[in-house]
Amino acid sequence: MAEIMKVHGSVISTATQRVLACLNEKELEFEFIPVNMAAGEHKKDSFLAINPFGQVPAFEQGDLKLFESRAITQYIAHGYAEKGTTLIIPGRPMATLSVWMEVEAHQFDPVASKLNWELFFKPMFGIPTDNAAVEENEAKLTKVLDVYEARLAQSKYLGGDIFTLADLHHLPNISCAMKTQVKKLFDSRPHVSAWVADITSRPAWSKVVAMGK
Repeated sequence: MAEIMKVHGSVISTATQRVLACLNEKELEFEFIPVNMAAGEHKKDSFLAINPFGQVPAFEQGDLKLFESRAITQYIAHGYAEKGTTLIIPGRPMATLSVWMEVEAHQFDPVASKLNWELFFKPMFGIPTDNAAVEENEAKLTKVLDVYEARLAQSKYLGGDIFTLADLHHLPNISCAMKTQVKKLFDSRPHVSAWVADITSRPAWSKVVAMGK
């Protein structure tokens, strides 16, 4: 019998959501273990034994312990390639897919995460928004989305013609951003806008959203 996969995390954590979306796409059973970050559970020894950096998510399957959301999604996508949505592309096209996974991690995520912190999470926690930081990062995101618009004019999805991890990894930050003034930057680019509508309407992502309600 296969060992049960356990995800330790928070439903409002974008990194946790990335892993949950992947598991849903692969139609895999898993146990979700909520981590009360407000109570500091992610800094306790029992959690640090899985993720020594004290951040969510953390992943367990038998004696395998993983952290870093993108490493977890890649383990799931490669280890369960025959299940559910493919999410990876065998052979040479995987190189292009890998490029866009790196783009998400190093070009899109840092900027989108800062904007979501200022415009989505700070208001939730009653913290004043830093408008200068918003202006600076909106300008950076504009340049990133211009590159995305050009790419998506040539390809239905970032990694190729099918939905893959390159697209999935964007979902949590895009979902937050579309609830803020940053939505206009996505909506004003027709290919980006169509891509966002496509990936955010996936049933696997809808299940993640429902967990947070």
